[in-house]
Amino acid sequence: MNNPISITTASLSRNATGDAETVERVRLAIGGMTCAGCAAGVSGALNAVDGVQNVVVNLASEQAIVDLRLGGDLKALQVAVTAAGYEATPLEAGAAVEDDRSNAQRHGWLVAASALMTLPLVGQMVTGWAGYGYSLEPSMQFALATPVQFLFGWRFYMSGYRALRVLSGNMDQLVALGTTAAYGYSAYLWWAGFQEHLYLEGAATVITLVLLGKWLERKAKGKAAAAIWALMTQQPDRAHLLQNGEETEVPIADVKVGDLLRVRSGERIAVDGLVTEGSGGVDESMLTGEARPVKKFEGAPVTAGAINLEGVLTYRATAVGVDTVLSRIIRLVDGAQATKAPVERLVDKVASIFVPLVMLIAAATYLTWWLGIGDLDRAFAAAITVLVIACPCALGLATPTAVMVGTGVAARNGILIRDAEALERVRAMDLILLDKTGTLTTGLPRMRVIDVVNGQEKEALIALAASILVYSNHPLAHAVTEFAADRNMPKFEGKDFINYPGKGVEAKVGDRKLVLGNREFLIEHNLVADIPNEDDWAGLSLIHVAEVAPKISYLGTLGTSDSLRPGAAKAVAQLKAQGIKTAILSGDNQAATRAVANEIGISEFIAGVQPEGKAGEVVRLQNDGHVVAMVGDGINDAPALAAADIAISMGGGAHVAMEVAGITLMRDDPQLIADAIEISRAVARCIRQNLFWAFVYNIVALPVAALGLLNPAVAGAAMALSSVSVIFNALLLRRWKPQQGLDRKDCG
Repeated sequence: MNNPISITTASLSRNATGDAETVERVRLAIGGMTCAGCAAGVSGALNAVDGVQNVVVNLASEQAIVDLRLGGDLKALQVAVTAAGYEATPLEAGAAVEDDRSNAQRHGWLVAASALMTLPLVGQMVTGWAGYGYSLEPSMQFALATPVQFLFGWRFYMSGYRALRVLSGNMDQLVALGTTAAYGYSAYLWWAGFQEHLYLEGAATVITLVLLGKWLERKAKGKAAAAIWALMTQQPDRAHLLQNGEETEVPIADVKVGDLLRVRSGERIAVDGLVTEGSGGVDESMLTGEARPVKKFEGAPVTAGAINLEGVLTYRATAVGVDTVLSRIIRLVDGAQATKAPVERLVDKVASIFVPLVMLIAAATYLTWWLGIGDLDRAFAAAITVLVIACPCALGLATPTAVMVGTGVAARNGILIRDAEALERVRAMDLILLDKTGTLTTGLPRMRVIDVVNGQEKEALIALAASILVYSNHPLAHAVTEFAADRNMPKFEGKDFINYPGKGVEAKVGDRKLVLGNREFLIEHNLVADIPNEDDWAGLSLIHVAEVAPKISYLGTLGTSDSLRPGAAKAVAQLKAQGIKTAILSGDNQAATRAVANEIGISEFIAGVQPEGKAGEVVRLQNDGHVVAMVGDGINDAPALAAADIAISMGGGAHVAMEVAGITLMRDDPQLIADAIEISRAVARCIRQNLFWAFVYNIVALPVAALGLLNPAVAGAAMALSSVSVIFNALLLRRWKPQQGLDRKDCG
């Protein structure tokens, strides 16, 4: 086939001289942000701190993720944020979720009180439009509007002042300036004796609607962060520790690696471990998305947060605290929700100039109506409307809310998306390379054929090979050693074992030096004439065995085969239906790779490629113009995964898999590959939709407001609805289900 793929390589950060540096990731809760302009101001303040390598400020989660040079000053980060007019508090992953819920509740009471005082003013305006209105005395209007303006609206003054102190702009300045102007002008009219055209209802309505919009945002963001909250609640607080035959309940923080623990039916497993006694079904759906219970028995792994459904299990702790699979998942999902997609760079540029630009437009609107037409009332109303309607909140929320919801729903279904950048790369992908062993097949080959030469006994060849391959962790080696063990074949002592990744092994048995591996490996040892034609061994993965000292002699070939994973053929069909070209990239021989490709409906494959060669194939395909994803197990395929544009690991939660891949599949189910691509594309579509409508809103709203076609109250409602609509559009992603997708008409 033609050469595949494109490349992304990981490296340490580097200083000005090109030397590698080590960085630590710091998470800060940021208080006081209200719009994209705020986020841009915080980002600029943090980037100016010495030692900062990278900053991501997330308006939706109200957090900042800072990559700080090791040994950098954390206090300096907090000082910089405070100087910029905001608050910064060090934060553990996911720790702000519960606080957000309580803050949303308090904010709800504030909105209710503000609305209670605003409704009589709005009622006066609405009934007046209907022709049978009532009129409140100016003193009563001021009694209702003043607390709304200066008590409930005080947050806008404080936030705007803090931003102004550092010559920054934010949404709160627009709200404060517009409503204060309306309130002040109304006070002037009352003092001057003009009592029929006060603007108090407009100012109070704007403040109430903005507060309402913020409350709805908080509620919606709480739903968006529900995935993190759900994961955090899976970890039990206490564990049953076994010591000297006695069981004691202890805090989970006291559990250490190597401790023996017990879990009863209906309880959650406290830490990662290996079962030492008992058997039963365990619900791991919170980790893998698989609804069916997983049977556990002696020697089987168990993970923190899973529920023991039956019987009693005793297990020995293998990972505790932050090292458990559940903790790593929480960090990955939380980290993905705090990353910034490349498209947000455009939003950042817009936000940095948006507030000053709106103030200029408002001033120009006022002067145009006043000087050009001479209508002071219309000039004033239009200028206030421009200030109020031009909130950049929707721009700031468009991307992070979609990422928060999308990565959360993916995690609940066993798909971990590492960062927002991976979402955009998936959208551009046109080729996916699939590793064969362990990805399309079970990775558990079995011995099928034994071929010997020179009159040797098959049993002797197996026993000799197994005595050497017992030192290897390759799946084919396991097939040979398991076959020999099942038949109680004699064992020989192997020594001087050397592994050649992607080729084979060599070792000594007695005074004989043996090599076992693929055809190319034996050719390197000047063994070629006696090696059989591999095309005659269709569908089998081969291990050739030869002696290279004291004499050179080909001894025979062992043929193994692996079974396809259920759903492999359907997974390939799903990928093709998504318009993605598929190919197999395997280290196995041509015949075995061709057999699998034919069985699952793939026409193109690259076989016989060593691990380092896979990365070269990826780069070669990239040079041909492809944007490529690589799917592998995250360990043997690490070079290719690192080279690919999108790395998808079927690591089943293995530590290496989760650290290397942009997307990790928690179940070894090939159909999850298509699901991962679908949810990634759905999130990317949602981001584009949100940004489109956010930009359209501002592009349309500003001229309409400047032309005097809206009043301030309607502008306040429109501004609030623009932010809320973006969030609720993102929440539509929660309806996504594996192998079902979403209706293309909505955000999905």
